[in-house]
Amino acid sequence: MLRCAEVNLKSNGFLFSLFLIVLLVATPIVVSAQDQKPTENQAKPKAGQEASGKPQASPEAAKPAEPKKPEGQGSDEQRPEGEAGAGPRDPMSTPTFNGWRLRSIGPAFTSGRISGIAVDPNNAAHYFVSAASGGVWKTVNAGITWTPVFDREGSYSIGCIVLDPKNPLTVWVGTGENNSQRSVSYGNGVYRSDDGGKSWKNVGLKTSEHIGRIAIDPKDSNIVYVAAQGPLWGPGGERGLYKTIDGGKTWKQILKISENTGVTDVAIDPRDPDTIYAASYQRRRHMWTLVDGGPESALYKSTDAGATWNKVRTGLPTTEMGRIGIAISPVDPNVVYTTIEAADRKGGIFRSNDRGGSWEKRNDFDAGAMYYARIVADPKDVDRIYVMNVFLMVSDDGGRTIRRLGEKSKHVDNHEIWIDQNNNDHYLVGCDGGVYESFDRGANWDFKANLPVTQFYDVTTDNATPFYNVFGGAQDNFAFGGPSRTRNASFMPSCKTATWCAMTNAPASAWVLRRKSAAVKNLCVGIGTRLSSSVRIRTRAFTLPPTNFSAATIAATVGN
Repeated sequence: MLRCAEVNLKSNGFLFSLFLIVLLVATPIVVSAQDQKPTENQAKPKAGQEASGKPQASPEAAKPAEPKKPEGQGSDEQRPEGEAGAGPRDPMSTPTFNGWRLRSIGPAFTSGRISGIAVDPNNAAHYFVSAASGGVWKTVNAGITWTPVFDREGSYSIGCIVLDPKNPLTVWVGTGENNSQRSVSYGNGVYRSDDGGKSWKNVGLKTSEHIGRIAIDPKDSNIVYVAAQGPLWGPGGERGLYKTIDGGKTWKQILKISENTGVTDVAIDPRDPDTIYAASYQRRRHMWTLVDGGPESALYKSTDAGATWNKVRTGLPTTEMGRIGIAISPVDPNVVYTTIEAADRKGGIFRSNDRGGSWEKRNDFDAGAMYYARIVADPKDVDRIYVMNVFLMVSDDGGRTIRRLGEKSKHVDNHEIWIDQNNNDHYLVGCDGGVYESFDRGANWDFKANLPVTQFYDVTTDNATPFYNVFGGAQDNFAFGGPSRTRNASFMPSCKTATWCAMTNAPASAWVLRRKSAAVKNLCVGIGTRLSSSVRIRTRAFTLPPTNFSAATIAATVGN
């Protein structure tokens, strides 16, 4: 059209002259209108300043005009309030997801890695469980039902949890898983609750990223020690041993090693709280390797509540050490146990009978410290100790001999054990499979299958109708598949006995690449089907009950 108009004007002298006259007359009007616009625009912010009475930021340099966007794009309605002149809002910002309401769809017959268990000393049916990748959960009926209590906080990865021994309503949580494997997630410090987990407050150490242990002074609840491992993938951060004397309002670093070495464990003598043991841990994870130990890993002791420290050496390995676990016997605090990772096969289980003054190596058993290094003393028997490992290990003679406790119908990879101080045949154990309970010293186990903290490495969907199916590869728990929504217990064609089922013919990390439902046909696990030499999962037909699982919980179990 423009080219045609130009030809017509040139071919007609009268019309061409008329066009020039109109152009000359209109130009001043356009220029005048443009000159007035800045004045009008400048008047608006001035009026806003007078109305608000607040100083305004200096005006920025004018930006080049942008092409007009289609209607509905970049409008003020799509921008944060008060930013009418700003650019388009980031689609991944918080307002985009404010309207989302997530619901749990399963699976409800498996669980995931547990990092800590904290039991009410006055009622063993009341306890908290922390998950490496699923927040904090509470039960008041020995695991019949669970309530997620940490979903609104800043971290889903938990390293440890402990109750105040003088007031079980006070709960302390250290965020950031305290292991060193590739899939570990970081946290944002230490949290405290004074109402049994109903509300929480972040009390600091936000750059620690991984909390190894929290120990509370048994005589003064305001005195708390935190073993901060520090960032796994780099130097710096808040790492070392920290102490508060005002319940978390302020912190002081009382044991500092270096920017590369933090503290992984701390233990307080129950008879003399001024006597403290701490284990430093030099580590660094890279894409290609793990530096798991070094000259800065050591065992320390203080007899003045952390004011001064001595490095413990007598009887311990003289080679470079890795991660160290500490346990003081509640029966006789003079007896202290350690599990030590060391070079040249010098590690193992060590015992001191003189409060850490000297040590005797009792056993060569060296736990894989990247993933374990937790040792626990029995509350009634000074010679009985438990060592966390792939198989839960126990010794009845102070570490001289060690054996498997028993994993019948139980998942392996154990990280935590609670022993009933009134009945030391009664255990709660946290492992990669979830929470298990035994009343006969590990001969038989009850699995808390309804704790939904399965850690998925990846998820995918198919194109089934009317409800698509969701499949995921889980950490150490095979691959699972189930419907996104269902009205009955046997909707999924490939799962005849359960709403969700486990896929047994493919590795968890690789199975999710198979997107077609034919790949999982007839692969459902039936009742009592053995999945491996050490794991037995029982599934049955059921309908998922309505449950209060919020967004953070589901996000925590997916994508770590």
